Amino acid sequence: MQKQSNSQFSPLVSRPDMPEYRLLAADQGRGLLPWEWARQRLQNSRNYWVATTRPDKRPHLTAVWGIWWDEVFYFSTGRLARKSRNLAQNPGCVVSTESAAEAVIVEGVASIISDPEILRQIAQAYRAKYGSAYPDDSNVFAVQPKVVFGFIEAETEFAGSATRWYF
Repeated sequence: MQKQSNSQFSPLVSRPDMPEYRLLAADQGRGLLPWEWARQRLQNSRNYWVATTRPDKRPHLTAVWGIWWDEVFYFSTGRLARKSRNLAQNPGCVVSTESAAEAVIVEGVASIISDPEILRQIAQAYRAKYGSAYPDDSNVFAVQPKVVFGFIEAETEFAGSATRWYF
């Protein structure tokens, strides 16, 4: 069963710096979105996008399955997969939920998980969510967030909902 994130945790929150988008003040429109809003979307998304950088600096974007567990994003990939090789060279990456209408974008740093107990717990949560296990010969990455962005896409909502959380 998926471990629930610490509901007491709350990153620093503010509006993103986007001068050309004419964002409203933090207390206008919807106001700053609560961290729980972002956490729910990160936990409930079925598919995620992961962006990495190739050694020659070209971007790489791919869809993955994953889990948001204890304020960290986990996913698996083949050891020779492009994203795995990219992360070995540059662990900085971006993860996004599948919905652009209520987007949550995580900028973070990925590392391979080798701790057997964490791997067991991640595998259990993954099986509960997807009904299958990730391949035994894959790398399991943990993406530690540095900054997270969230917004509601509707034209009337974006300027009053755009939120940035710092970890």
